[in-house]
Amino acid sequence: MINKQTTLNKLNAFVIQDKFSNSAWEERGLSPSNMEICNRLQSLFNDCANNLIEAINSDYKPRQLKSILEKSLDKVHRSDYDTEEREFICDYFDRLSKIVSVDFKDNLNGWLYGKVLNTLFKLTSFFKGQDKIVETLSQDCTQCGSKLETFILKKEEGIPDYSWQIIQCNNCNEFNLLSTGPNIKEKRYGNYKAIEQLQKTTYSEEQANVRLEQIKFFRKK
Repeated sequence: MINKQTTLNKLNAFVIQDKFSNSAWEERGLSPSNMEICNRLQSLFNDCANNLIEAINSDYKPRQLKSILEKSLDKVHRSDYDTEEREFICDYFDRLSKIVSVDFKDNLNGWLYGKVLNTLFKLTSFFKGQDKIVETLSQDCTQCGSKLETFILKKEEGIPDYSWQIIQCNNCNEFNLLSTGPNIKEKRYGNYKAIEQLQKTTYSEEQANVRLEQIKFFRKK
C-alpha cells in the first residue's frame, strides 16, 4: 500500500472531481450522456470513494478494499449503458483500484466483456505473451503526487530526444511536462494521457513550460 495520507488525498481529489461533466465526455471524443445517467454515476463513484476513505482510515486490508469495489461494481447494471458509457465506468473503477493498490482488472474485464469473452482474452494473452517492459520512467504529478509512469518497451541507440510532451494526469487531470530522453523506440503510457507534443528544435524547456501554463489556463474547468 502506498503512503496512507497520499492515498486519502487522491481519493478526496477523486470525490470533488466532476467526473461526468460535458468536458469529461468531450475529452473522450464523445457526446455527453443524459443528466440522469451522469448524476447517477457521479453519486455511485462518490459513494464508493467515500467508502474507500473510511476503509483506509480504518486500516482495512487489500481484500477488504477490493470487496468495496466489487460491491459498487455490482450496483452497476451493464445492460443499462452503451459501450462508451461502460468503458468510461471501467476507467473510473480502474483509477480507484490503482489509488488503493488493488488488482481489479479481471473484475472489470468480466463486467465489460462477460465471463466467456474475458476467459478467451486471458487465454489469448497467455499464448501471445505480454509486452516486455525494459525500463520504467516515473515522475510525480505536480498537483496530486500520483506516479506518472512511462513504460519503455523497446530502446535503440541513436534515436534522439526530439520533443517535450504535455501530459494530463488520469487521477486529478492536472497538466504536466514530460521528457523521456533519447533512445526510446517504443513506449506505453501509464497513469496519464498525451495532450500535446512540442519539438525541442522549436521549444526550449522554458518555452515548453510557458506553453504548459497556457494550457493549464485555457483548459481549466
